[in-house]
Amino acid sequence: MRALVYHSAHDVKVDSVPDPVLQQPDDIILKITATAICGSDLHLYRGKVPGMKEGDIMGHEFMGVVVDAGPAVTTLRKGDRVVVPFVIACGSCFFCDMSLFAACETTNPDRGTIMNKKSLRPGAALFGFSHMYGGVPGGQAEYVRVPKANVGPIKIPDTLEDEKVLFLSDILPTGYQAVLNAGVGPGSSVAIFGAGPVGQMAAACAHMLGAGQVFMVDHHDYRLEFARATYGVIPVNFDQVDAAECIIENTGFRGVDAVIDAVGFEAKGSALETALTALKLEGSSGQALRQCIAAVRRGGTVSVPGVYAGFIHGFLFGDAFEKGIGFKTGQTHVQRYMPELLAFIEQGKLKPEVLISHRMALEQAAEGYKMFDKKDDACRKIVLRP
Repeated sequence: MRALVYHSAHDVKVDSVPDPVLQQPDDIILKITATAICGSDLHLYRGKVPGMKEGDIMGHEFMGVVVDAGPAVTTLRKGDRVVVPFVIACGSCFFCDMSLFAACETTNPDRGTIMNKKSLRPGAALFGFSHMYGGVPGGQAEYVRVPKANVGPIKIPDTLEDEKVLFLSDILPTGYQAVLNAGVGPGSSVAIFGAGPVGQMAAACAHMLGAGQVFMVDHHDYRLEFARATYGVIPVNFDQVDAAECIIENTGFRGVDAVIDAVGFEAKGSALETALTALKLEGSSGQALRQCIAAVRRGGTVSVPGVYAGFIHGFLFGDAFEKGIGFKTGQTHVQRYMPELLAFIEQGKLKPEVLISHRMALEQAAEGYKMFDKKDDACRKIVLRP
């Protein structure tokens, strides 16, 4: 089959690779009908995530049709059309029993990314996201093996086109969980840092839940304008103003009820942070988090769906303590939210497909990565078709 393969930083290619086969009784084989390039994929593309090996198949946002199933698969059959969550969970361990699927104890044999790990078990494996997260081949391919198929994939009615539901695999539940973690509800004020795909889905969910005032912070005007026109956000370009100061001034010098950091560890930081990162003395820029801490009101919440790893310079925990703010972070428990989000799509309350700006063939995936990385041609989100 053909698949997008990692070779090294900024070097990905569509190559011919062996077809996947069933390995466990509860596996399925999926024929991919649509897949997407995620902002998290760019961390891998730029060589920022350890554990990538030459030959790894990338991609964790995908859907398709079941073409084979192991004897222990009871919830699906050949011909079913499904969306697959990027988190691989067993459904029956200590954490899965609490619907904390991203903390699943059984699917990732590797050590994970926690530095102060002691004897802590790693969290769940992820599709196509380095050997730190299990080394499971991803879905930017013609076919993919899906482990734990009784727990993850959700069946899609024939009345819904692929593009309407594809983002149930990651960015929509990630944005939704971020908004719920932030406590956003009717009349809430919220600031979303990062107008990429997750930030846009967070804006869509905040709008759906009745937020009264939504700020969106970024420095790409085309992304800010899309969010303003589509979700009614107040755009803030951090190249032009101090974002936190602007938000404070426009909330009666109090700050917003909640802040969502949809940027993560590749936030545009200071020269010092850039140097420390290059020397491997720091794992992440703290710039976005510092702005989030500054922009939230006392007693508010900072919700972090953006990926972080390693040490962070200038975390300003003293400010967080003095303001009495809370943090909610982590990978998304996708399986927990897929059914209700599918219902919202069916009811017309969410239309995630409007985010798509480019549609390309799988064979053009390397070109798509370059475009998305450079933000060329007002690229918001790319869908690939095998």
